[in-house]
Amino acid sequence: MSLQVLKPGLLTTVQDQGRWGSQRHGVVVGGAVDGFAARVANMIVGNDEHCAVLELALVGPELRALDNALVAVCGADFDFRVGGKTAQRNRPVLVQAGEVLSFGQVRQGARAWLAVAGGIDVPVVLGSRSTYARGRMGGIEGRPLIAGDAVPVGAPSACAVRMRQSLQAAGEVSPHWSVRPETLGSGPEPGRVRAVPGPEWELFTLEARQRLFRETYAVTKDVDRMGMRLAGLPLELAEPRDEISSAVNVGVVQVPASGQPIVLLVGRQTVGGYPRIAEVATVDLGRLAQLKPGDPLGFEEVSVAQAHAELVAREHDFGRVKDGIGRLFA
Repeated sequence: MSLQVLKPGLLTTVQDQGRWGSQRHGVVVGGAVDGFAARVANMIVGNDEHCAVLELALVGPELRALDNALVAVCGADFDFRVGGKTAQRNRPVLVQAGEVLSFGQVRQGARAWLAVAGGIDVPVVLGSRSTYARGRMGGIEGRPLIAGDAVPVGAPSACAVRMRQSLQAAGEVSPHWSVRPETLGSGPEPGRVRAVPGPEWELFTLEARQRLFRETYAVTKDVDRMGMRLAGLPLELAEPRDEISSAVNVGVVQVPASGQPIVLLVGRQTVGGYPRIAEVATVDLGRLAQLKPGDPLGFEEVSVAQAHAELVAREHDFGRVKDGIGRLFA
């Protein structure tokens, strides 16, 4: 089973939950920019949540299904169509062999994740199928999709087969239920993410520390899978100093000499030398994935305990929905 790429879109790549275990060798983790949305898309079509998906950015691809398939799209609002007819996000969609999945330009947000029952079945490299374009590894030849690619798909699970049979028996393309990732757990107000003070928090002036959680920044044109530069009132150190390079993680807010913060995303380097004023809570990392140049971004201070509690609550919701889908198609 496979998907034929008719148009690749702006930046369509194979991604999963990342390449863990090789950071000591300088290999980035990578994976889906919003790993949670990718997990939800997989859950909707009966996949293991770690299956590889296609990540779409800004302009989506056109793909022809060479076999019958069951798909789900979570994330940004693209003009998602199957066989020329509008299809719904956040729910399973039945695709007949020969039909074309098209996405067009994004209408709201920046990225979406397309899961196919059975998962994208490209070779595993260092424990992951994710595309790491800078390192030319994973995915299909270590690069974004191009026209003419055949994207292999694995065998669907028993749950996915029953789901497809149920839709076929009812003469439906999609069921009436859906699962929106943003409804699992609770989030801050729009345009904001929750964050905890970083390792070098105390090295910044009191005004800078207050400013981070008071002001709204704008996403600049310098944004990709590695990170995003923000523009706004500068964040200043109490006194100039050189930092020894230290480990960095996704969501870390670094501040270079300009005082303009940089938020690291999944393609970030493994170490960095800029002081780390804060770190975005894991539960809100998906919000960063949907930001485009010019979008506003504000930070809301929370404690580590609060960040952990919000993540646990969201995972509880995820598990509850996963169990419900499993029982529905047992």
